[in-house]
Amino acid sequence: MAGRGQGSRLSEVFRRGEFRALWGAELISLAGDQLARVALAVLVYGRTGSAGWAAAVYALTFLPAMLGGVLLGGLADRHRRREVMVAADVVRAVLVGVMALPGLSLWLLCALLVVVVLLSAVHSSAQAALLPAVLPDDLYERGLAVRQITSQAVQLAAFAGGGLLLVAVSPNVALALNAATFVVSAVVLRLGVGNRPVPGGEDGEDGSRSVARDGFDAIREILADPPRRALLCLVWLVSCYVVPEALAAPYAARLDGGPLAVGLLMAADPAGSVIGAFVFHRLVPAGPRTRLIGVIAAFAGLPLALCVFEPGLVGSILLWGVSGALSTAYLIQAQAVFVRATPDAHRGRVVGVAASGLVATQGVAVFLGGLLADRVGPPMAVTIAGVAGMVLATASGLAWRAARRAGSEAVGGTPALDAG
Repeated sequence: MAGRGQGSRLSEVFRRGEFRALWGAELISLAGDQLARVALAVLVYGRTGSAGWAAAVYALTFLPAMLGGVLLGGLADRHRRREVMVAADVVRAVLVGVMALPGLSLWLLCALLVVVVLLSAVHSSAQAALLPAVLPDDLYERGLAVRQITSQAVQLAAFAGGGLLLVAVSPNVALALNAATFVVSAVVLRLGVGNRPVPGGEDGEDGSRSVARDGFDAIREILADPPRRALLCLVWLVSCYVVPEALAAPYAARLDGGPLAVGLLMAADPAGSVIGAFVFHRLVPAGPRTRLIGVIAAFAGLPLALCVFEPGLVGSILLWGVSGALSTAYLIQAQAVFVRATPDAHRGRVVGVAASGLVATQGVAVFLGGLLADRVGPPMAVTIAGVAGMVLATASGLAWRAARRAGSEAVGGTPALDAG
């Protein structure tokens, strides 16, 4: 048992110099990426006058990650993970620097963007695989909570600040600033993170195997393991709970609200995420956090289901915020247990598959939510998304409970996948 306050202070992770380096580099890159998304939208729309072109380029900042995690995530298991992250940052800096050149053709811009996003998936896989070694035991969950809190805050600030910055500078300058953030990130990682050996040894992988095969092997590995399969379902179903954010504009219009209402609705989930990550890890011990994953996942859909009563702007903001708090609380714990249950030598490829699936399911959920909103109205679409999440969470939670119980019986009464 932890003593009073022990295991609950999120700030303890900052005592680890390597975590400070990983965290700082991630925030620098994230701020630059969000700025680049705004800059690309302004640049492309300004040159073409086409909302379709602008939307397509914006989608390219996300969609290639679905393939990158599966096809290239295995690089994080074949090479030293720090070097994988540094190399990805350096190459991205060069590519984004080229994208910043005035007059670059849109087709070349899109091609370079696809490569940048593919490399981002490789970087994320290496970082996620390395983090458990940097933060052992319960520090890992606290590290995930800190990253969630700060990344949400940075995203909100970067979107707002990016719009203001583009009043003063051109989109090309903003892209050049994004390239500079990758250089800074590479330097911080190179100087602040230890150069650990390749997982399983320098010769741990068969060089004749393709990296893409590593990804498909990771899929088979997950499907063959009931505990991780259930956890992955719980992670992916959070996509149901991001549907409201995508429907903020039509939802606000239904309430006769303007741009301010849209902004407040879109900010509700990230704000709730910050609160949920902090409160859950501050007040709930590690053991109960693991046991409650499925329960909290199901309850995260309830506030959205209550939107069937059309509670107005203030009521909707509160409900969406509560849903964001609960979904983030269970998501962090589910991710932590999933990663810990994966052997270190395979973490890069497995995390890459999990992350790719999360991007894909979010895209599908948002697309279906939009179709539903056109047919039954935004409040009902949000309600359906909440109910769907509750149903999926209940089924996945029962599967997770059964897998934990089976693991407990296999090791003599102690749940094999308890955290902490």
